[in-house]
Amino acid sequence: MTERAMLGRLRAGARALTRPADPLPPLSLRSRVFDAVLALGLGLVGIQAGDSGIQDERWSAVCPAARAGGGPAAACEPPWPPFLPIENNQSTAATVTLLLLVVLPLVFRRRYPLGVLWTVLVLAVAVDENPAALRMSFFACVIAGYTAAVFSPYRVPALASLPVAAMLHVTLQSDASSVADGAVPFLILLPIAVAADGLRRWRHRADEGQARMSAMEHEQAEALRRATEHERARIARELHDVVTHNVSVMVIQAGGARKIMDSAPDQAREALLAVEASGRSAMTELRHVMGLLTMQGVGPDPAGDAELAPQPGLDGLDGLVQRMRDTGVPIELVRSGQRMPLPSGIELTVYRLVQEALTNVVKHAAGASVRVTLAYGDDHLRVEIADTGGRPGASAGTGTGRGLIGLRERLAVYGGVLQAGPRLSGGYRVQARIPVEAS
Repeated sequence: MTERAMLGRLRAGARALTRPADPLPPLSLRSRVFDAVLALGLGLVGIQAGDSGIQDERWSAVCPAARAGGGPAAACEPPWPPFLPIENNQSTAATVTLLLLVVLPLVFRRRYPLGVLWTVLVLAVAVDENPAALRMSFFACVIAGYTAAVFSPYRVPALASLPVAAMLHVTLQSDASSVADGAVPFLILLPIAVAADGLRRWRHRADEGQARMSAMEHEQAEALRRATEHERARIARELHDVVTHNVSVMVIQAGGARKIMDSAPDQAREALLAVEASGRSAMTELRHVMGLLTMQGVGPDPAGDAELAPQPGLDGLDGLVQRMRDTGVPIELVRSGQRMPLPSGIELTVYRLVQEALTNVVKHAAGASVRVTLAYGDDHLRVEIADTGGRPGASAGTGTGRGLIGLRERLAVYGGVLQAGPRLSGGYRVQARIPVEAS
């Protein structure tokens, strides 16, 4: 490994160590108020406990009782409190100012955790000559160190700063400013209690996160199941529309060819050619549906690589009507209004609607004449297929009722409605209204 490569790895490692691991959590108003109260309260407690007059009054009441009981003279000497007394009136204002200055950074401890810790350490060096302020800076350093370890996004620098802070205070502390023995248990127990509470909260959040993850997995599985059912229903509708229409037409044309095979061979030949054309059309549409399922093509456009035919639309209605006319069904196709560009999904739905209605005419109303109407409105498209009535065909009893159900589902996707029923003058009418946006 070359020297340049080693230097590059060292720089990358240094950048990784100083890169934030996680963003700071959002700071609520309650947290800000708590930090301000903590800093101010710590400063006021230090000032109040450091009042030498109060300390003298307390121990002047205790010492006579100790002497009367024969206690040792050392018992009358006040032990070192957690906060040192303010010794003389000349330095009272300066000491109070230093005490407040030392705890002031704690107001921003959760907004700038590592910066507050370093600020507290710098202030500890600055107040080295004042034992009361130096001892106060130690307590502030404990709080700032805990905050940096827990909240700072710079984990490695924050953890590395803790031993530096400990060694700095060991160097700065003297006999006059060292921490009292009575404060040591609190300095040990309080961080343990805070750490235990943090661990409990972490476990609670972990349990909640696991519960949310399980719920999300369940919802995702349920959504996948619904999507699968919806896709199966859509494929079933496509196959029904494609197969039923073309096979019905082929059956009628083949039956007509059989009946006139001997008497009119030329017409029988034309009928068989129509059967062949219907079969090719059915194969094309089936290949399209099956191609969408397999998508074996590779590249950025697998559907295009699979050589799929486009979905039929309104332009294919003329060919559909002509194929039905070739079977002997008189059909009139009427368009009214100003044609507007429509989404391909709506065009496919209209095509399938006309296809299904004409298939039903062939199956259930042989000999009927049909009128197909497309009326373009300002904000809607109306489609109507009406027949004059006829006799049921040979395949009339093979219906499953899926056709109209599938059409209603198709129309519902685009906000359309379907009405189907017998006409008062005879025959049957299928009518749909589809809202469209005017361009």
